Amino acid sequence: MILPVVLFLPLAGFLITILAPRDSKVPLYSAFAASLAAFLASLGLIAPAVARGASFTSVVNLPWIEGSGFQIRFHLGVDGINLWLILLTTLLLPIAVWMTGSMVAERRKGFYALLLLFEFGLIGVFSALDLFVFYIFWEVALVPMYLMVGLWGGARRGPVAVKFFVYTMLGSVLMLGSILDLHSRTGSFDYVDILNAFSSGRVALSQSQQFWLFLGFFGAFAVKVPIFPLHTWLPDTYAEAPMPATFLLAAVMSKMGAYGLLRYSLSLAPSGAQHCAPWIAVLAIIGILYGALLALIQPNIKRLIAYSSLSHLGFIVLGIFTFKQQGADGAAYQMIAHGISTGALFLLAGFLEQRGHSLEISDFGGLASRAPRLATVFSITLFASIGLPTLCNFVGEFLVLQGAALSKFSWAAWAALGVILSAAYMLWMYQRTFFGKPNERNAGFIDLSGRDWLPLLPLLALMVWLGCYTQPFLQPISAATSHLLEQSAVNDQYRVSLRLPRSARAF
Repeated sequence: MILPVVLFLPLAGFLITILAPRDSKVPLYSAFAASLAAFLASLGLIAPAVARGASFTSVVNLPWIEGSGFQIRFHLGVDGINLWLILLTTLLLPIAVWMTGSMVAERRKGFYALLLLFEFGLIGVFSALDLFVFYIFWEVALVPMYLMVGLWGGARRGPVAVKFFVYTMLGSVLMLGSILDLHSRTGSFDYVDILNAFSSGRVALSQSQQFWLFLGFFGAFAVKVPIFPLHTWLPDTYAEAPMPATFLLAAVMSKMGAYGLLRYSLSLAPSGAQHCAPWIAVLAIIGILYGALLALIQPNIKRLIAYSSLSHLGFIVLGIFTFKQQGADGAAYQMIAHGISTGALFLLAGFLEQRGHSLEISDFGGLASRAPRLATVFSITLFASIGLPTLCNFVGEFLVLQGAALSKFSWAAWAALGVILSAAYMLWMYQRTFFGKPNERNAGFIDLSGRDWLPLLPLLALMVWLGCYTQPFLQPISAATSHLLEQSAVNDQYRVSLRLPRSARAF
């Protein structure tokens, strides 16, 4: 069974790293080997999921806790939606471990161990099909990130870490309440069993019951994405976290909330989701514009990328709540593209901080002449983030805007303004950092070395691949989202077969 191997390899690496001698290379080697082995093993999940994207494959379904009216099963599975999120997690964790060697100055053994525990929680969140198991993995992923921010972060790490933890925990309590309420009505925590009970008519929830059930799940997922106005933890946490933690926060952890919205909120409480969709779409659009406008005035590169991430995450939420095939496909695709492009931006910001000992834009200038390789890579990543055609973000944003236009054209018009603003703040930041008058404090600035290219090359390759050849990624996504929308009884006007919709096949 491949999926349990992918899940438990990081946990095994965590235990080995914890027990390894502190003053040795063993923690680095064990962490990197475990994370790389998990990535290589996860490649085995692709073929079954691509072949049957609408169905769960690589399934594990074992009894775990029974008695006292509870039956909790260790139920995991992979389909076209969570496949690429698992692959994204296993790809980025070895990069984060590699970055830690040069970007975390002390107590690296503990940091390596927390990275692996975080990976274990993330893979569990994306693969769990039992709601109680999903909740446990959700909490497991929170703890290591809280510790990484609180123990290795910047000057304000203490209050920032507490704010991040409290926000997430409050949302988690709401989700737990919804899970327990759902169990009381269906007698099961199993996601597949609950959906079968709904579709067969054995269990029926009123609109009022679905509304409150949806709000409970939405509270947890909206904080984690985050959605405006629950976003206030994001800029401070991204700015204060050590760079490898920020890299994972933006690239992967934010996808936990988006994945929960798409997987659980739409299918378990479809009537509640439809009822709330208009105001959620408005909040997503506000987040798109608010994040973009604040990014325009940021003097710090890390905070600028943080606000740009908030803006781009709004596109994902908007796509989900269009209830259109194109919107759902675009949201799922954008989760992957955003993880790669924004993760790469934070990685490059880490190189800037490492060499320039600052992330203030005013401390740079004229770097293109001193570090042409860094300037070239930064420009490609920046264009990917903006959504330039042939690069990764374009496809997801295009499909989201198409889905929004089909649902309500004004949503697409306002969201498109965010695309224009993203070009403005990104290009302005790039111009001030890499062109203009050289800053003398960067006279000895060093260009990218061979070690730096190792994490960058796979990210650059994926930016181009996702932008130019979308079929391998979109086909299983489209099959899975179509099936999910049909389960949710919200896709009556736009049903498709396992083939891609025309909007996707155009790429």
